[in-house]
Amino acid sequence: MPYIAIDPTTGTEISRHEELTATELRAAIAATHTAARAWRTTSMHSRGEKLRRAAGLLRERNGQYAELMAREMGKPLAQGRAEIEKCAWVCEYYAEHGPGFLKAEAVETDASRSFVTHRPLGIVFAVMPWNFPFWQVIRFAAPALMGGNAALLKHAQNVPGCALAIEALLRDAGFPAGVFRTLLISHQQARRVIRHRHVAAVTLTGSTTAGKAVGRDAGQYLKKHVLELGGSDPYVILADADLDLAVEACATSRLINSGQSCIAAKRFVVVESVREEFERRLVARMERVRMGNPLHEGTEVGPQARADLREALHEQVKESVAKGARLLLGGVMPDGPGAFYPPTVLGGVKKGMSAYGEELFGPVAAVIGVRDMKAAIRVANDTAFGLGAAVFTRDTMLGERIASESLEAGSCFVNAYVRSDPRLPFGGIRESGHGRELGRQGLLEFQNVKTVYVA
Repeated sequence: MPYIAIDPTTGTEISRHEELTATELRAAIAATHTAARAWRTTSMHSRGEKLRRAAGLLRERNGQYAELMAREMGKPLAQGRAEIEKCAWVCEYYAEHGPGFLKAEAVETDASRSFVTHRPLGIVFAVMPWNFPFWQVIRFAAPALMGGNAALLKHAQNVPGCALAIEALLRDAGFPAGVFRTLLISHQQARRVIRHRHVAAVTLTGSTTAGKAVGRDAGQYLKKHVLELGGSDPYVILADADLDLAVEACATSRLINSGQSCIAAKRFVVVESVREEFERRLVARMERVRMGNPLHEGTEVGPQARADLREALHEQVKESVAKGARLLLGGVMPDGPGAFYPPTVLGGVKKGMSAYGEELFGPVAAVIGVRDMKAAIRVANDTAFGLGAAVFTRDTMLGERIASESLEAGSCFVNAYVRSDPRLPFGGIRESGHGRELGRQGLLEFQNVKTVYVA
């Protein structure tokens, strides 16, 4: 099946690329294996310099890459530019901090000398999604390459231009041929890559269904793997919350990338005494959002990345309304071309509705009223997912306690919307996956943490 990029704003085909043949795939893996053996001996200074050059090129090509994302998956230009800047940041972060993160650690034992050192595993195979087509790739590649690993990428089939642009970027930054390689391959071919003897580890960002499939294959062949999967992030709004702050953070998070983010706010769990006012303000905030062509400056919400994704989202909204949810805003697919879906707010969401238990991967907010703080925490944790969560309260000490001790997720924020940061580990629990990206932990995921003992 070819890689086909279709502009979700117009429905027209942009480009088409054939998948690699079996012979081409074997040759690509062999070339990366050869490159990996040389790359692991390259000094950390040299690796860091190449990452810094990549950061510079990302900034030089910021507008070009933002336009590419807008055309292939509908990301508004301003958000695309911000994504590329974040990619530059993560490259610079690991160039600066990687050597310290990987420094050998002396441990006092009965040996004359004993220490823990870190060595690259080899080739990391990445399966990446379309929603942040540069960031998702660079956030794994920067620490993996800084750590001396090589990388193979299978990107989503609707963003081939982004996939090939990333390979060209790293080549232009001075990374040796083969150290990072984009593979335009099928899901079946990806399974063959996972089990290949030269592939040491696997990382996937994507749906829970995809994660289970890749995790099963990686486990069968005893490959180290990191999975960052879906989420249905709860934002808890307590009775004393600053509603202006909470509504702005909730709406911003819900609408980032036109709602197509695994770590976006999805469920708003609101104490009943402030629920009506929260709903009123949230509706007012979301109905002011400008939806339109992502190539137009000022657009805040573009189309959904594919028509089938829009259809699936609308079915979830209709099912929830049929079961008693109140449609407070949106929920009607617009006429005309493009996979647009309007900002939508559902009230009265209860257990058993799609909006309560499933991930809504689009600009749809689900408001769940609860009696008090205790009930809010219970409902927030009543999910198969566990990627991110947030709590809003004027009592910051209480908020910190809830975030650190009560909310069950990999990243918990107080009075702010959840986001990834190169300085902090990022990942989930339960059906949101396991393992961590970013921070020191993300760099060490694909290192052999080696004990050395000298008698």
